[in-house]
Amino acid sequence: MARPPPNPLYILRGSGEAVNTLHFCCDGQGPSLLYSGSGKGAIHVWNLTTRRPECVLESHSGNSVIWLQALKESSTLISQGRDMRMCVWDLSEGRSAVTDSLLTGSVGFCQCSLLETRPGSTLLAHPTEHMEEVSVVEMKSWTQVCTLKPDLKLGMLMCMKMWQAESGPVLCAGYEDGSLILWDVSHRRPFSCMKAHTEPVMCLDVDVCRQKGVSGSSDNILQSWTIDDQQNLQLWDQMPPAERGCVLTHTLSTRVRSVGSPGNTSRTKERGRR
Repeated sequence: MARPPPNPLYILRGSGEAVNTLHFCCDGQGPSLLYSGSGKGAIHVWNLTTRRPECVLESHSGNSVIWLQALKESSTLISQGRDMRMCVWDLSEGRSAVTDSLLTGSVGFCQCSLLETRPGSTLLAHPTEHMEEVSVVEMKSWTQVCTLKPDLKLGMLMCMKMWQAESGPVLCAGYEDGSLILWDVSHRRPFSCMKAHTEPVMCLDVDVCRQKGVSGSSDNILQSWTIDDQQNLQLWDQMPPAERGCVLTHTLSTRVRSVGSPGNTSRTKERGRR
């Protein structure tokens, strides 16, 4: 039997609509922030010290916001909406302006993944109008680096995570049939493929230091797996069914973010280092 969720440290109220995505920004260079994206295109920038919104960004023509990511050491925020667009926000010195955007063509729910390879150089992996395809672009110029499309019929692209390995950028993608593919981005080919679930893979995350990952599925199973020295995916262990929502793990600390509770609240809880 799954343990009940921990009591929240505090509850942030006022989103006014279902919260679809959350992103913490706690880099130590300013106040700790939490970005939340709602079903009607509102992005709330929550100050976790005052526990109040610093500002509210109206975005994506009122369409749902499904992914948010802040760039390190900058005041730039990236948002993904159901209007098939990626938006780049300048939040420096009180600004709240969209400075650039990209039309992805994707009508699905797969969230993008961002990788800052070096200062001033950022790769963005996003879904495309081809439901099983990933496009990787250089954000500064939106130049396409590659597209990644499996040879096998695995169904729709559902989720992904990109990170920097010794050999170069690596991307793990989850698909509709329950499969995971580990992609070599530089050479545009898969390292390995593994059937992890019986239902679509809904979310995944990777501990890069330990070379371990976890994925969640519509089958209510959390499946852990490892990546060996030859970049092969291997099943590790199954975890009991978790509370409905999205569980994301980070290397140094674990933040459990629940999406799907009452639509006008964001609950925050941070657990200590493991």
